[in-house]
Amino acid sequence: MNKEYLGEFEELVLTMVALLQEDAYGNSIVNEIKQRVDRECNLSAVHVTLYRLEDKGLIKSKMGGATNARGGRRKRIFTITNAGLSMLRVMKEARIDLWKLIPRLNYD
Repeated sequence: MNKEYLGEFEELVLTMVALLQEDAYGNSIVNEIKQRVDRECNLSAVHVTLYRLEDKGLIKSKMGGATNARGGRRKRIFTITNAGLSMLRVMKEARIDLWKLIPRLNYD
């Protein structure tokens, strides 16, 4: 059975899409990553990752309305799918299980 895995940046971007919900588009994801985890990333890297996550079925996208602030251009809005939420749950559980094995991190 071939199991799908995510890289660290893919997981981060997927998490931001889940967090931002209807406000998840390229620039908002870049800004949220900077604000929440104090990490610089460029818009191109986020876009490539978003399209890769979409190809994997973990997110979906639609075009938003045009705005004057964007010179009449439309934003591509991303939303997490049920498969994406399931992937985040699996990854969270796997990390917690590993952290519990480290004596200094085991707070149970």
